[in-house]
Amino acid sequence: MKWEKLLSAQRRGEYKRKESVKTTDLRSEFEKDYHRIIGSASFRRLQDKTQVFPLDKSDFIRTRLTHSLEVSSIAKSLGQNISEHIIKEGLDAGFTPKMKTDISDILQCAGLIHDIGNPPFGHFGEEAIREWFRLHLPRLKYHDAVVSDILSEQMQADLYNFEGNAQALRLVSRLHFLVNEHGMNLTYGLLNTIIKYPVSSVDIGKEQGNVQYKKMGYFYSEADLYERIVASTGALNCRHPLAYILEAADDIAYRTADIEDAFKKGNLTYESLVLELEHRMDSKYKENYQLKTLTDQYQKAKTNKVEDPELYAIQNWLVRMQGFLINNATKGFVSNYQEIMAGTYKYDLFYENEGDSLAQALGGIAYDYAFVSQPILKLEIAAGNILNFLMNKFVSAFLLYDTPFKMGMMEKKVIPLISGNYKQIYHTYAEGKSEQEKLYLRLLLVTDYVCGMTDSYAKAMYQELNGID
Repeated sequence: MKWEKLLSAQRRGEYKRKESVKTTDLRSEFEKDYHRIIGSASFRRLQDKTQVFPLDKSDFIRTRLTHSLEVSSIAKSLGQNISEHIIKEGLDAGFTPKMKTDISDILQCAGLIHDIGNPPFGHFGEEAIREWFRLHLPRLKYHDAVVSDILSEQMQADLYNFEGNAQALRLVSRLHFLVNEHGMNLTYGLLNTIIKYPVSSVDIGKEQGNVQYKKMGYFYSEADLYERIVASTGALNCRHPLAYILEAADDIAYRTADIEDAFKKGNLTYESLVLELEHRMDSKYKENYQLKTLTDQYQKAKTNKVEDPELYAIQNWLVRMQGFLINNATKGFVSNYQEIMAGTYKYDLFYENEGDSLAQALGGIAYDYAFVSQPILKLEIAAGNILNFLMNKFVSAFLLYDTPFKMGMMEKKVIPLISGNYKQIYHTYAEGKSEQEKLYLRLLLVTDYVCGMTDSYAKAMYQELNGID
């Protein structure tokens, strides 16, 4: 792979300006992407979507929006660091300072939209949608047939493995209707960066141990767009190099943030964190630098008579751990540069370095002290009830939408509840398609609508349709 192609500024919808019309817009194409994203309703809705704690009333706890801003910042920093190493160490003779700028701009944008397709209630929302399809699709009736018997293998796999990453590509390229059917019409270089897993739903796990087969990166509905993107960037069926950096930035942001949020919620104490680091950090590293840094910050706070030394210690420690992980991710990319550019590197950027030990420890601590805590489990049960209800109501109605078959009275009342924008997108892409594809697109119409909901909107819709004041 070559950076000249990887940083493709091509877009699906190219707008030709008359030669007589001059422009004073001096922004690069990737800077234009940034402004399109920031000004979008889809991006704004992230402020009311869960990161970890569903329906939390605290202003401190992170939302998808604050998480995305953090990922954007870290991704840009990583891009700058890695680019400097490529230049200074002479890893690529064709690498230029402009490429460094473009890489930083692309990663900044990618961080903003990497979770833009996620449904309400965080990753639990994805699991709830997958679970709904696994339970209902094999027995869901469409006229006189079972839906799973009508859909192709890949169409079924898309639903059974429903994925926010694939939904992000669909949202920015199809659903955010601006000038035409091309969505935000972002550059291919950016779109390829957010495709963290360059495989379809039927290829998940095809090559064990290779990170790019972990999940799917695109739905069947976007297969043609995916082929256009990877042909333009030259990544073909390999992972785009910037996807490794985006993934590392995401890992750094959420693993450190989850610890801070868990502490602020009272799920994790300073003493517990100290004990966990003693047990979880890999013993092959002689000095537990991470633990020593934490205890040093605590002693500094005590010496300076800080009002809350535990909060001070954890927050300052996490800032230092972010820097530590950024350095290790940079090393991971630079030391594996040739494999990454050849498309043969199978791991994340923390593989076999000290960053992996810390990342795994942080992830394990967050899981034990936050994700399986009683408050979270109770909220997830409530969120599950909301999503199951919405999926039941809207799928049953839209199975017969745009067909000659007669709908029931209640189903007819549900149809107008979905925004006309989603129905317009469906009709645009369903035109000329087979009945099989139309059925598949109607099911995606429902997931598009549900994924577009904020936590508060989903809860309010559930309450209204159940007559709850």
